Amino acid sequence: MSERPTTIVLFGATGDLARRKLLPGLLHLWRSGLLNDVRIVGTSLEDHTRESFIEFAKKAVDEFASRKDEASNGFDQFVDRLYFVRSDAGPDALKAVVAEAEEGYEGDERPRRLHYLSVPPKAALSVIKEIQQAGLAERSRVVMEKPFGVDLATAVELNRELHEVFAEEQIFRIDHFLGKEAALNILAFRFANGLFEPIWHRNFIDHIQIDVPETLGLETRANFYEATGAYRDMVVTHLFQVLAFTAMEPPTSLESQAITEEKNKVFRSMMPIQPENVVRGQFHGYRDLEGVAPESETETFIALKCYIDNWRWAGVPFYLRTGKRMAEGKRIISIAFKEPPKSMFPSGSGVSQHGPDHLTFDLADKSRMSLSFYGKRPGTGFRLDKLSMQFEMQESQSRTAALEAYERLIYDAVRGDHTLFTTSDGIERLWEVSQPLLDNAPPVRPYAQGSWGPNQIHQLVAPTAWRLPFERQWRDLEPDKG
Repeated sequence: MSERPTTIVLFGATGDLARRKLLPGLLHLWRSGLLNDVRIVGTSLEDHTRESFIEFAKKAVDEFASRKDEASNGFDQFVDRLYFVRSDAGPDALKAVVAEAEEGYEGDERPRRLHYLSVPPKAALSVIKEIQQAGLAERSRVVMEKPFGVDLATAVELNRELHEVFAEEQIFRIDHFLGKEAALNILAFRFANGLFEPIWHRNFIDHIQIDVPETLGLETRANFYEATGAYRDMVVTHLFQVLAFTAMEPPTSLESQAITEEKNKVFRSMMPIQPENVVRGQFHGYRDLEGVAPESETETFIALKCYIDNWRWAGVPFYLRTGKRMAEGKRIISIAFKEPPKSMFPSGSGVSQHGPDHLTFDLADKSRMSLSFYGKRPGTGFRLDKLSMQFEMQESQSRTAALEAYERLIYDAVRGDHTLFTTSDGIERLWEVSQPLLDNAPPVRPYAQGSWGPNQIHQLVAPTAWRLPFERQWRDLEPDKG
C-alpha cells in the first residue's frame, strides 16, 4: 500500500526549536523516503512571505542539519513542499493555505494532518481553538510540547479542553528523551536477552539512578522557568517517562497500546513523592537573571528518591537528578546490582572497594552502554580490579539508519504510534503522586555553577553514592582509518 500523503502544520515555525530541530528533521524524513508525500505549512507571528520562509528554512538547514550533505543535496526540490501563513491572519487564512497545500487530492486520498505546536504553553489552547475554527481537526493528529500542566488541577483542565477538539488517540504529548535510540534499546536489552531479563527486579538490583545534569543555563528562558522550575520542567515530563521504560513489566506485544498500558501501570504503582526525599537547589547567579524575582525560590536543580510499590520493585529506591549549570552534561540510567557475599575473598583483595556492579545506559547522542564488574588482576595473589565492557552504536553498521529524537517522534506521530508518548491518564497520575512535594516543597539550597548540586544530595543516596561523576570515563573509539 502506498504512503498516505501528509500535511504538517507547524505552529511556531520560526522559533528556536523549529530552526534547530524540526525543519532540518523534516527535510531528513523527506529525503530518507519515510515521508515521501509531505507538505509543510509554517505559521508564526514573524512577517514572512512564502519565499522568505523558504529562505529561513534554508538557513536553518545550513546551520543545524546534522547530516551536512542535506543542505546542498535535495533542498531545491524540498522547497516546493513549503508554505507559510502568518498566525495572526486568522483561521480562514490558515484554512486557505492548507487547502492550497492539499490541492489535487480527493476522497480517501486526502492528506492526513499533523499539527505540531511548537509554541509557548500559554498559547497552546488558543492554537487548538484556531485549528477547530479553521475546520482542520478532521483527519488530524496534534503534537503537544511540555509542560502538560503545572499540577493535577491544571493538567485535568488542559486535558478537558483538549478533548473538546481532539480524541485522546489524536493527541501526542512529546518527550524528546524517549525518541533517542538508547531509550528504545532499554526495551530490547531487557526483554530480548536471557542474561538480563531474569535478574531485572528487587532480588538482584540494589537501586537505580536516572541522572540528567545539564551545563546549560537559562539566559533566554528565565522568565518561563521562574514559573516552572526543574521538577515541572524535567522530572514529570522527562525523567519519570524514562523511569517507566526502565521499570515496566513485559508488554504483551510491541504495539503502542500494550507498551502504554505497562507504562501507566508503573505510574499507578508509584508512591507519592515525599518532601523529605527531595533536595532542591538553585545555582548562584540565578536571581540576577532578567525575569527572576530577587527572592526567588524556584529550583534550578532537583534530586529525589522515589519508590514503585509493586511485586518487582518493592523496596528498591529510584534516584533521579537533574539541574542547570552543572559540572557536565550527561543523560544516564545506571542499574546498581546487589553485591554477593564476600567471605571467600582474602583481606586486601579489593572486593567491594569500588562499589557494586553497574549496567549503565548513556542516553546521549552516541547511544552507549557499559557493564562494570570485578575481575582478577593478572599476577600472583588475588587482587581484584573493576573492569568494564562498553558498546557504542557507532560500532553498529546500522548507525546511519538511526533517526534523531525529533525525527523519530514526528514520524511516529504521523503513523499514529503512541509508544513514545504519554497519555492523559499517565500525566494526571504523575501530578497526583507529585502533590505532596508541590504542597510542601523543601527549601532551595544554593550550589555553585559547574558543581554537581547542593551537598545534601549525598545524604539522599547514602550509604551508596552517585554514579556521576564517572571515575572511569567512556572510551572513545579510534577514528575510522579506512
